[in-house]
Amino acid sequence: MYRSWGSLIIVTHIVQSKLPLLIPRILDWSDDPSIAIGTEYIIQEHVAGMLLMVVLYFSDGPLRSHKRILFEQGFCIGPYCSPVFWSQSPDELDLYGGPSPNCGEDLTSYCRGLIETGFSRLPKDESVARKYPAHQGSIQEHIRLLQISQKMIMELAKDKRIQSAAVPAMLHPDLHKRNIYPAFVYANETPDFAASPEPEENTFESQKNDHKNPDRKEQAWKDALLGPTLFRLFHCCYTTWRDSAPAVHQELVELSARGTELGLQGLCPYSPTEEELKEHARDYEDVSAVQNLKLWLRKSLNTSSDGWVPSDVWDAARDAHRAVYDEWIQTARESEVRGESLTVDKAERLWPFDATSR
Repeated sequence: MYRSWGSLIIVTHIVQSKLPLLIPRILDWSDDPSIAIGTEYIIQEHVAGMLLMVVLYFSDGPLRSHKRILFEQGFCIGPYCSPVFWSQSPDELDLYGGPSPNCGEDLTSYCRGLIETGFSRLPKDESVARKYPAHQGSIQEHIRLLQISQKMIMELAKDKRIQSAAVPAMLHPDLHKRNIYPAFVYANETPDFAASPEPEENTFESQKNDHKNPDRKEQAWKDALLGPTLFRLFHCCYTTWRDSAPAVHQELVELSARGTELGLQGLCPYSPTEEELKEHARDYEDVSAVQNLKLWLRKSLNTSSDGWVPSDVWDAARDAHRAVYDEWIQTARESEVRGESLTVDKAERLWPFDATSR
């Protein structure tokens, strides 16, 4: 660690002394994980701006003339192209209809690109959609929510608070174009070093009981700052199929319910009916149960979000997974006997990992 960090610091000082470039000054650093905070760290001052590599193209590249600014030596500056417009997971290869033509020339085109990417991720075949649990939402429901999101996000893009937060920012010195986005993309994320310690009751028992107590985390939503509510739609409108319809629906409901509080009077294009809110609450309860269960499983089994574990711990992880799954199904059986909403069939559909691993 010292060698790589030391090299970074030396190179930074050399470049700062030789070239007139905006390079973040290193304020403090340590490569000792035994210090009070329990990890290595590096603190650098913020430098406003954008890496030239993000928008640098060959001058004879396929760009329209009004979208290029001639530079020198055969290069030009063109529109910023974020990989969020075409990135995909291995299990989503059949969902994409192609990259969005709107790739962030300005805030408006950036927002259009997010919505178009959301549409491109929808399955083109109903048979694909039927493989997902009911709370995933139908293709038509996703189309409806994306259309509403498009109207909402275009109104939000006019807001001065959004515009001021859309200035590109580099959050750390990893010189890769994927790390530069409008600042509000990160407005709903808490860095791991700033997260509050988890309560001790965050056990498998608490995850089972979450289904009986859907309001368990409601207070956290109520206590959230207004800022994240204002920005979260930008973060989820292009992943509706991956994250399920109720996930983006929740953001629309929040914006509608808190429109006045957020200073959006008369601008919110969405006003759900009471019946729609009741149906959404049922679906969102299932989504929350799945997410809470998956988060607990990831931490308990030490897996990635898709259930991947290193081959050398596969046998132990598989056995632990089977034991927890059996307990989950037994809980569902007991719930079904009591006439509660969690049935064995529903528990099977809510389980987040592939049945072949059991």
